[in-house]
Amino acid sequence: MKTSILFGAVIALVAACVYMFFQIDRVRKDVVKNNDALMARFDKLEETSSLTTRSNRKTVDDLKEELQRARRQANAAAGEAKQEALKKVDETRAKLEEAQEAAKKELKSDISQVKDATDTANSKISAVGTEVTSVKSDLGATKTQLEKTVADLKRASGDLDGHSVLIATNGKELAALRALGERTFIEFTIHKSKQPQKVGEVMVLLKHVDPKKNRYTIDLTADDKTVEKRDRGVNEPIQFMTARAKQPYELIVNDVKKDTIGGYLSVPKVQNVRN
Repeated sequence: MKTSILFGAVIALVAACVYMFFQIDRVRKDVVKNNDALMARFDKLEETSSLTTRSNRKTVDDLKEELQRARRQANAAAGEAKQEALKKVDETRAKLEEAQEAAKKELKSDISQVKDATDTANSKISAVGTEVTSVKSDLGATKTQLEKTVADLKRASGDLDGHSVLIATNGKELAALRALGERTFIEFTIHKSKQPQKVGEVMVLLKHVDPKKNRYTIDLTADDKTVEKRDRGVNEPIQFMTARAKQPYELIVNDVKKDTIGGYLSVPKVQNVRN
């Protein structure tokens, strides 16, 4: 029985690992997608830079040609005309240097943006790796704790052929049973009254309680059949069959107070109609 429980726990952990694998794969795909977008942007940047370079080259060539004309005019001029020509030469040279500097700044800025985007993508990849390591550690710790809690669970013989039942006596142990994924657990608090209370698919009527001895008596109704469960004790499993399942239902009372009982109903998850 313990082996099958641990096997169920391992399956649940494997499912968690698979879920994390798909999460990691999704992040990896996002990173790849971002890298592709960055490469496309970089290619576009290179194309734009090439066009800008050609445009600047043409501008430079035009300015050089204008400079040559100005120099020729300066050489041909004399006096005031020569000074005016030289002034124009200086203005043309300044424009040329300004155009070259602007082109350098624009190219440097675009390269810096691409570098920043690449650094961001690498940081995301590193963060994902750290998260995966942390999740693996948490899964290992959860598995160890679950195995310990299940191993410490109390066992008791039920109503049906002495069938051994795992008993949860507190919230932590009940959470461990839920983690196994084999059954559905319905918690309840029932007060003494004239009308039965619905718990899952069954009805429970509290008839008598003895808090000092932790004993109680109930009427249990399932499949329209009512059976009295007299003088039962705390954490003593009450097992019964229904037409909906091949495995027994288990009703456990953990707490007996004045006119009140509390506990849980354990229902098989795989419910098949019995022949």
